[in-house]
Amino acid sequence: MIKKRKLSLLVLSLLAGLLAACGTGGKATNDAKSGAEPKSAGALQKIKDRGKLIVGVFSDKPPFGFTDEKGKLVGFDNDLARRFAKDLLGDESKAEFVVVEPASRIPFLQSDKVDLIVANMTVTEERQQAVDFTNPNLKAATQVIVRDDSGIKSLADLKGKKVIVTKGTTADIFLTKNRPDVELIKFEKNTESLQALKDGRSPAYAQDSLILLSWVRKNPGFTVLPEKLEKEAPIAPAVKKGNSELREWVNQELEALGKEKFLLQLYDKYVRAELGPDVDPNEIIVEGGKWQ
Repeated sequence: MIKKRKLSLLVLSLLAGLLAACGTGGKATNDAKSGAEPKSAGALQKIKDRGKLIVGVFSDKPPFGFTDEKGKLVGFDNDLARRFAKDLLGDESKAEFVVVEPASRIPFLQSDKVDLIVANMTVTEERQQAVDFTNPNLKAATQVIVRDDSGIKSLADLKGKKVIVTKGTTADIFLTKNRPDVELIKFEKNTESLQALKDGRSPAYAQDSLILLSWVRKNPGFTVLPEKLEKEAPIAPAVKKGNSELREWVNQELEALGKEKFLLQLYDKYVRAELGPDVDPNEIIVEGGKWQ
């Protein structure tokens, strides 16, 4: 009898435990769920929790991204990134800049070293396989600058010649794929490429037209060929592949900034003097993110 009573008490104890766990409509299941790792925060919330927007920018591509005489990173793109930080985090100083080179832009996004690239990045089908672009803020074509004494008058004249490119740029990608008849000399930085051109290591340099048109005005003895390697294409900020939340926020931000003509303000501040009074800013900027 004593053994049976002990056994009965043990069974009742086990049943009570089960009822306590399950008799409240699945409390045990809910507790298990609450013990699981919480859902990861959204992309925007992560940035807000961190308190800074990490942006990849150029330091050697005036007037879009460069270092001024005080050592501050400034320019059309960099100031746009500061405005993003101001509108997202309430303070433009919460934009943290990471200097990138053309070839490192995509890897820095893929490895989460930066949240956003705002570094004069042309939208191409190949790049769209690796990153997601927002709506555009600029437009440009790929062209070639040549020494006036080179005898090069057209793109056809480049055959058999050495042509400088900066690694990872649209020009590098296009010429590597489409012009096996030219010998490419590649550098990591835009400044290195332009210095090599000045030093006579090659008679030609291929790059985005915005960079070339600005540089040639300050350097006599060079001309930008009127022909384009590729048709005009959009330039846009980029986010990590799949980061639709940040991408959509930037799109909405560009639309809002378009209403106050913010890109035109940046153009007047940094670009107009570089390209000259004859250039229509609407040929350069894409206000409101609306490609036409």
